[in-house]
Amino acid sequence: MASLQEKRAEATKVREEEKATNTKTIADAKEGQTAVELATKVLKEFYDKSGSASMLQESLGQSLQEQMSEEIKAPYKGMMSTSGGIFGMLEVVLSDFARLEAETSTAEDQAVAEYEKFMNESSESLALKETEKKHKEEKKERTDQTVTDLTKERELTQGELDAALKYYDKLKADCVDKGLSYEERVRAREEEVQSLQEALQILEGEDLAA
Repeated sequence: MASLQEKRAEATKVREEEKATNTKTIADAKEGQTAVELATKVLKEFYDKSGSASMLQESLGQSLQEQMSEEIKAPYKGMMSTSGGIFGMLEVVLSDFARLEAETSTAEDQAVAEYEKFMNESSESLALKETEKKHKEEKKERTDQTVTDLTKERELTQGELDAALKYYDKLKADCVDKGLSYEERVRAREEEVQSLQEALQILEGEDLAA
């Protein structure tokens, strides 16, 4: 579970960084398209008006002045061949910006889908693991309680066993065979019974005398 949480945190960090990069790229691509479209519009308006060479230089900027130097010396004809190349270049640049925006947007959508899929699957996995963890913890608690109960029961049983063994040792001392034969033990028992009977008679005689 800890490892999965770390992977989720890392995936979120990467996703946030990736999103920031893609968002900036898309914004730059849109801004570039807007700039190219505006430049194209300005140039078209310029050529449609067929302005003077000085106006052309001023509109196209310093970067085109060298290309136009020879054309300026000659009678102005609108530089239609040069304009065709410029518009072609702007179309290529515009297409590149549009392609960059589309590819980045697609990549962002795929990254979002993959991130959401991973987060959903990992959330489900975490939920299952959390349930499993809970069951194991409950089982452990029951097992610990069983161990405690059995330990107490064993201690009580051991105490009863120790008392029984002690009593057994006491009985064993009284009942152990002292080396007498069976006949001798019978005779000793008969003598003991006779002594008890005599004692009883004496006691009964004392009672009568009284």
